[in-house]
Amino acid sequence: MKEITSAEFEKEVLNGGKVVLDFYSTECPPCEALAPKFDAMAELYSSKIKFLKIYRQGNRELATELGVSSSPTLLFFENGKQVSDSISGGIKKSEIVERLDKMLTAEEVFAVKANQKKTVSEYDVAILGGGPAGLTAGIYLGQAKIKTVLIDPSLPGGYMSITHQVSNYPGFEKPQPGYMLAHFMSEQAKHTGIDFKVAVDITSVDLLKKEIVIDELETIKAKKIIIATGTTPNTMNAEGESEYKGKGISYCATCDAKYYVDKEVTVIGGGNSAVEEALFITKFASKVTMIHQFDKLTANKTAIEQLQANEKISVMYEHEPRRFKKLDGKMITIVEDLKTKVTKELTSDGVFVFIGFKSNVEVLGEHLPEMNNWGFIKANEDMQTNLPDIYAVGDIISKKYRQITTAVADGTIAAIAIAKEFN
Repeated sequence: MKEITSAEFEKEVLNGGKVVLDFYSTECPPCEALAPKFDAMAELYSSKIKFLKIYRQGNRELATELGVSSSPTLLFFENGKQVSDSISGGIKKSEIVERLDKMLTAEEVFAVKANQKKTVSEYDVAILGGGPAGLTAGIYLGQAKIKTVLIDPSLPGGYMSITHQVSNYPGFEKPQPGYMLAHFMSEQAKHTGIDFKVAVDITSVDLLKKEIVIDELETIKAKKIIIATGTTPNTMNAEGESEYKGKGISYCATCDAKYYVDKEVTVIGGGNSAVEEALFITKFASKVTMIHQFDKLTANKTAIEQLQANEKISVMYEHEPRRFKKLDGKMITIVEDLKTKVTKELTSDGVFVFIGFKSNVEVLGEHLPEMNNWGFIKANEDMQTNLPDIYAVGDIISKKYRQITTAVADGTIAAIAIAKEFN
């Protein structure tokens, strides 16, 4: 695949017909994840569309001129004009295909798809999920020389990668940004030699056959599967919540707090996540009002002490949100006093929700392992489920405490138990 510089941009891109251009960087995990998919698409579509790469750091002026602010970023051109919207970060194959197909006629798309080949890959172990549990399992299995693949629909790190700061992970004198811990773990796993298939679409999973289909074309067969799909934030199912998700209501302080400099914010929740994220938000916002359904916070004492010492934060105890609406750019949260049943309106610039998590079992197909009443997978002391050769680790399992350290422990246990069976 040809790599160009800014000097060649006009000739190769603006006068190049149909072109897709990849702005990449070095030491960039999302760029590494994109590379094999980009190469595969180039091979498939090369008769119709030209695929080019350009080094972002070495061509900063052009990147700025084109509005490229992150790596990797794909731009699509036709006859010198940019078509479709650009895509950045953890780019999935389906996102690329969608845009490429729009650049072709129906007949051309049919001809291209006729050349697609389905593949089968075989492994000893497939790990579904790249959070701390899955990554740790990968590290141990890789060091044991067991042929392993780690599969994740996003980029490695899981929820840890969007946690602004981790202050209780052993081995670090000072709090670490979550994304850096994710990077360290991911790189350590890669160095062991395991395969990574990340930012992929998981088409289907059959735990009985131990087969996983990704991107519709590749079937991965494994002798054993480790489920490490983790959790996603709970929603309140309150009126207006889905309507304003991403438009005033957020579930990620690391992602969105920076947009509330000198503004007022509402935080819903009272556990560790809510308190720690509220503290983080005060680095930007001028005022944070927390809404909590109980008469006291349920976070740990250290977090509560930090919150109580922060003058920007106030707490409305024994209240619950009932409805959200937007007026003149402001978010209106209608809350109910659980003691008096009286409702009131709370106005702020944005709302953050931190009320726990639900297990990610939807991706696992029809044949699910045994679960508890709350939808978390049951696993024994070796992390085995009731399904033969299927293990589960991390936040997805039924357990009392969900922390990065306990997830790492789960991954360790499962990997050692599996390694003994192969040795």
